[in-house]
Amino acid sequence: MSAFEIIGGQPLSGELIPQGAKNEALQILCAVLLTDESVTIYNIPQIRDVILLMDLLSDLGVEVKKLGPNDFRFTSRDLRLDYLETEEFRQKAARIRGSIMLIGPLLARYGQASVPRPGGDKIGRRRLDTHFLGFQQLGATFDFRREDGQFRIHAEKLRGTYLLLDEASVTGTANIVMAAVMAEGTTTLYNAACEPYLQQLCRMLVSMGAKIEGIGSNLLRIEGVGSLHGTEHTLLPDMIEIGSFIGLAAMTASAITIKNCRIDQLGMIPDVFRRLGIQLEFRGDDIHIPAQKHYEIDTFIDGSILTVADAPWPGFTPDLLSVVLVTATQARGTVLIHQKMFESRLFFVDKLIDMGAKIILCDPHRATVIGLDRVTPLRGILMTSPDIRAGVALLIAALSAEGRSTIRNIEQIDRGYERIEERLLALGAQIHRTSGES
Repeated sequence: MSAFEIIGGQPLSGELIPQGAKNEALQILCAVLLTDESVTIYNIPQIRDVILLMDLLSDLGVEVKKLGPNDFRFTSRDLRLDYLETEEFRQKAARIRGSIMLIGPLLARYGQASVPRPGGDKIGRRRLDTHFLGFQQLGATFDFRREDGQFRIHAEKLRGTYLLLDEASVTGTANIVMAAVMAEGTTTLYNAACEPYLQQLCRMLVSMGAKIEGIGSNLLRIEGVGSLHGTEHTLLPDMIEIGSFIGLAAMTASAITIKNCRIDQLGMIPDVFRRLGIQLEFRGDDIHIPAQKHYEIDTFIDGSILTVADAPWPGFTPDLLSVVLVTATQARGTVLIHQKMFESRLFFVDKLIDMGAKIILCDPHRATVIGLDRVTPLRGILMTSPDIRAGVALLIAALSAEGRSTIRNIEQIDRGYERIEERLLALGAQIHRTSGES
């Protein structure tokens, strides 16, 4: 288990270029299975989850050619479907949540798929019903074996239909869309997720020959086609990383510029950080955060305490609530953080309380943060990263804290952030990666 050793309390400065979007990459990589022609993808982040999924594709028989540090060409011509039944595949696929999205394209192209119960962050219940209810309505049948946690699904022919999703699941929508693009007839998909990453997937599929209407809305109309062809696609910058860097700048009172942000795709993210009192300057497509000694949390119009809550797009993304929470610990004022989606995602706040933060964990979904306004700095402690987003929130806290902090289990952070310590060192951070727990 690797760890970060951090000496905090130092202002940072410089520029950061966000990596390609992790959540988009996991969808796009699965979509290469829909054609036997070559698909070239640019700006793929080299992070643990993405690398593992690329390894799975290679083991499945996809030819993967590296064109540059973050650019790859994929050709899914001769796939080894028998690999899906191997213990090696089960062990690898069970380590990442994104493996569930292999089902849609395999079902569309080959009429069968098999995956184990997927892994990922332990942040609460993450059900898969939306995926399989959608596949069933398209004409597939599936079997779940509790003894080995394996899902097996097949369909002689997928047929378009009207689908009303029971929740606006991003991965569920992506999986069903990838299956429906080659189904016979027309599929109408209502209550679909419409995050920018899902829009990107739909646009890529259209460039491959799919027929999809309503992109960007929660009502998609998909006319099935017989086959898809190759294409080229560039991933968006990662909005979660951009939000993390905004929080980092605020907490460390640093002047940082985030380059090439695709501001038009960030939704409510800039506005939420502005409501925390953080100054953001848009310079073309760059975001500059000036050094601020103090920032004050806004209130609602009637003067009541601000609430920041997650919601399906275009609401605020749940992946940034951990960063918003830690950023609020050194603001002036009070905010209620309401994490609606996952019941275990706020449990990392005990580490922030140990560092000196004033936080009341109201219940598994809500925490009240009373900002310290830098009157009392956080103090460095020993802690362990429980998941990707909590891990980077603890990293931000450590970089702002006085003294030395040690963060263990940083493999969790590596799952979502590429070369993070290298980029922080370039800003002037005092951070060192160690192997082992001592």
